[in-house]
Order: sequence, then C-alpha cells, then structure tokens
Amino acid sequence: MKKFSKNFFLVVLILLTVSALFALFSDPFTQVERISLSQVAQDISEEQVEKIVISGNKLTISYTDGSTNESTKEPQSALSETLLQLGVQQDKLARVDIEPREESGFAAFIGPLAFILLPLLIFFIFFWMMFRQARSGIGQAFDFTKARARLFGAEGQLKQKVSFKDVAGLKEAKEEVQEVVDFLKFPKKYLQMGAKIPRGVLLVGPPGTGKTLLAKAVASEAGVPFFSASGSEFIEMFVGVGSSRVRDLFSTAKKAGRAIVFIDELDAIGRTRGFGFGGGHDEREQTLNQILVEMDGFERDEAVIVMSATNRPDVLDPALLRPGRFDRTIILDLPDVEDRNAILQIHAQGKPLAPNTHLREIAERTPGFSGADLANLMNEAAILAARKNKQQISQHELYESIDKVLLGPERKSHVLSKKEKEITAYHEAGHALVAASLKNVDPVRKISIISRGRAGGYTLKLPSEDRHMKSRAEFLDELAVLLGGYAAEKMVFGDITTGPSNDLEKASEIARSIVKDFGMSEKLGAVTFGEKEHMPFLGRDMESGKNYSEATALEIDREVATLIENARKLAERMLEQKRKTLDKIAQVLVEKETIEREEFAQLVGKPDKSSSKKMRV
Repeated sequence: MKKFSKNFFLVVLILLTVSALFALFSDPFTQVERISLSQVAQDISEEQVEKIVISGNKLTISYTDGSTNESTKEPQSALSETLLQLGVQQDKLARVDIEPREESGFAAFIGPLAFILLPLLIFFIFFWMMFRQARSGIGQAFDFTKARARLFGAEGQLKQKVSFKDVAGLKEAKEEVQEVVDFLKFPKKYLQMGAKIPRGVLLVGPPGTGKTLLAKAVASEAGVPFFSASGSEFIEMFVGVGSSRVRDLFSTAKKAGRAIVFIDELDAIGRTRGFGFGGGHDEREQTLNQILVEMDGFERDEAVIVMSATNRPDVLDPALLRPGRFDRTIILDLPDVEDRNAILQIHAQGKPLAPNTHLREIAERTPGFSGADLANLMNEAAILAARKNKQQISQHELYESIDKVLLGPERKSHVLSKKEKEITAYHEAGHALVAASLKNVDPVRKISIISRGRAGGYTLKLPSEDRHMKSRAEFLDELAVLLGGYAAEKMVFGDITTGPSNDLEKASEIARSIVKDFGMSEKLGAVTFGEKEHMPFLGRDMESGKNYSEATALEIDREVATLIENARKLAERMLEQKRKTLDKIAQVLVEKETIEREEFAQLVGKPDKSSSKKMRV
C-alpha cells in the first residue's frame, strides 16, 4: 500500500510539472488575433492603437478598447519606416507608444528547448521508475531466501516476559531446562569443567501442554534473544529455499551471541528420510540435511541452544535424535488435578470471579484437559458472563463452559418431540444407572438431555483422581455402561433407535482392543494380534497386514462379540433390578432436562462419594 501511494504521488507530480510548463509558454484562455502590418497601419491612422511592443520581429498591439493583437514586421527594417511607407502620418504615429524589448531571459532561453527537453525528461523519469521497481524486485528475491523467524526477548518485542512462574505445573520439565538457563547465564562455569551443554532440546507432548510457552520462559529467564520459527516456514516450492533459510537463521543466531533458536512443529521438516517419495533432492529432505549440518557446526564455546517442539516424536528422523543434536528429550504430560488448579489460577487473573467460585472443583471436573483447554475454558466462562450482562463470573458459567468445551455449544434450535425426549431421557438414565450400580466406573457428575454438538444428550462421568492405568474389570464395566442406553431403550420401548450407534461403535473398539492390543482375553490368552507399519510420510500408523491366521481372526471376532453380549446382559440385569429408579431418573430428566451429581445421588439412594471426599479434603 505504501509503494502504491508513493508511485501514485510521483505520477501526479510529473503531470503537474508538464501542466505548469505548458501553462508557462502558452495562454490558452486568451484569444490573440494575428493581423497584417497593413491592418496595423490602418488602425494607427484611425487612432485605435494605444501601444506597440516590439520583441524581435514580433509585434504586440494594444488597442484603446483593451483588446490585443499580434503581428510580425520585416526582420531588417525599422517599424516606423515601414509604417510611414504604408501611409501612416507622422503626427498619428507619434501618438502611439512604441516600446522595444530585447528577447532575453528564462522564457527566451528555455522556450526553444522545451519541446526537445520535455519529452526526454518524461522518458527519463518513466525508465527511472521502472528500473527502481526492478531493483526492488531483485531485493525481494534475495529476501525470499532469508529466514522469517520472529525475534523475542532481547529486542523488547515481547511486551510481557514469560517466566517459569507463568508456566504452571511441568515441575520435571522445568528442572530439566533449568541447567540450560544456567549455561546461558554462566557458560564459563561449564566450559572450565570440560562439560558440553546439550545443543538440542526436544520438547515432546500433546498439543496445548505448553511447549512453546516453556521455551519462551527459558529465553526470558536466561535473558537471551529468542528466535522463533515454524517448521513449515522453511518449506517452499523452490528447491534450495528451505536450506537457505536454515543457514540464515543459524547465522543470525550466532551473530547474537547467546541465543535460543526455537523451531516449532519440527515434524514438518524432520520426518524420516529414505522412503523414495520426491526423490533424493526433495526440498524437505534438503532442509533437514541443512539443519543437521548446522547443528554439527557449533563450536564448543558458542552459547546457542536449539529447542524444538513436536507432538509426533515417532516420525522424526533418527539422525535428529543422536548425541550432539537433539540429544535431550523432555516429556510434557497433560496436567494432573493439582497442576490444573494452578493453571486455572493463572488464567483467572484479571477476571472478576464471584465469591462462590471454586476452581478446585473445576480442576476435578477437567481430567485430560491441557493448559490450552483450561485457558479456553476460562475465556468461555468470561464470554458467557458478559453475554448475560453479569459483573462477575460465577460457578455456573464455569460449569457451562466445561460442557461447551467438551461437547460444543448448546443447540437450542434442536427441539425434540415429546416421544424423542422420553426416549433420550431413558437412554441417558440407563447409562447413568448402570454406572452407579458398578464399582469400577467413574462417578456420574451430570446427566442432560439438552443437545450439544452432535449429541442429543450426554452422561458426564469423571474420575475422582487422575489415573494412568486401566484394569480389565474397569474395561468390562465400561462396556456395560456404554450398552446401558441400548438396554434401556429395548427394555422400556421394546425397540431400539439410532441413538446408541455411537455407544456401540465405542464399545466395539474397546472390546477389540481388549482382545487384540491388551492381551486381556481369557480364551485367547496374553497375546497381541496385528502388526502396524509406521508410514512417516503420511504422518500416521497404517496396518500393513495380519500376523495371525484366518482361524484366529474368527476367534477374535467371536471373543469380541462375547464381550459385548456379556456387557449387554449385565446392563439389562442391572436395569431390571432397578426399574423403578430408572423410571424416576427418566421422569426428572423429562421435567428438568439436567441432573447434577448431588440430585442424582439422592435419586439412586447412594451418598455422593465425590462430595464427601471433597469435604474431607
């Protein structure tokens, strides 16, 4: 936009200059008539001429009525002699003011040259502008191979510095990177001991766990520049551009002295080589080769650390992970309940919370949430409170934001008929009642038949504590809970709908994993079935074939069907024993559409274990 306005200004300036020159040498608004000398002599004889100005051979005649005419005299003769010869009397000629003027000055000098120089000047300016734009294009072509890394830290481009205090949780990860901070602050202490600091630090974790935030905190704590670039920024359609940008990035970082180079989403350029796709001169492979060369080219006393983040470490080329390159891998796990509480406290800063809010309860209700999910949760709660014109964020907005993040926004336009509402109520009541009847199932926190996202209703079960392993008994009870909605529909209405389709899909997946992946089948034993070949160029695992016979495949299918059938029978038996409770829960759902955990505990006649545990804490 700036270049366009500048060129537009130059064009307007040229047009104004041309207009001014033409206005200087011509007067298009004054009509001047050219007459002969005989006519001039006649006008003098009739005493109509007041003044004659002589400029070379040009005559400018001014009349008594204010008009002006032009004429031309003979070059070698005087004007008075010519007029006397044309019959003008001496006394009448004497009454006319004759003023001779020398043809000199700027107009006399530039006038003849203007018609030659002006076109040349216009062409010169035109070509000058063309060459200038061409020179600018060449400069942009050279800039095309420069790294597009963003600089934070030392140059003051990061308005709010990120410290370790701003990174909640991740205790082990922060301990691992602390020595990187110490090396960047005091490199001589390590060099004197003959120690070599790890040149590459690879941050591995699910999306949203704070990998980029931790890298910025390291740079901020060490007080060094932070060059940040994404892996996809190095890849272009032109061969050699990616490697040129890598060279430029590392060269810039080395000039800064102590610095951190951060490459986000390393798997975009660091995938395993040698699959033959794209040939040996593939642009991505050339870029990866250049990164490997640059990391090998560090001198011992150079205080430049390369940090990268990825959530797909399995697809990375082995050459990246050898000692001397990314020889330190730091795992960032999803936060536990204590870490989630600390993260919520950070994101609650600057937000007016009501006195009755308890972030600890929100942390307990959000297992599996990453730091980014929790930040989104707090932001959604603030938006909901502002939409309701509230001055503070209450616990209700926080609960509602959990449902929105998990399942999507409430679909108020999705209105169920009376029959569909009743079917959905019994379906969700079946899930909840079976869950409350089995001991190896997470406690029910909420039941709702309000449509959210693609779900017509939902039963929210959340663990009371974080767990990292799951037993066979827990899997079997989970299968029964999934089939609780199916069993309730068939028991009450004598028919089934499309509502349980998603439940059956999940149940089939869990049952097949029990048999094939976890070796939990009593009939087939502690054996896993099926082998997967990793395909890094596609970024996922693909099943390449079966390592078992067709007879074994038949046994697997039968075992999966047996597990699902047993789960269905268990769910039906639980619901038949507690049919009155099932009807009671369904009726409350039809009336209120939502049941919280305290009310549900009263309906099933069991104490709210999560609440009592919370009171003891």
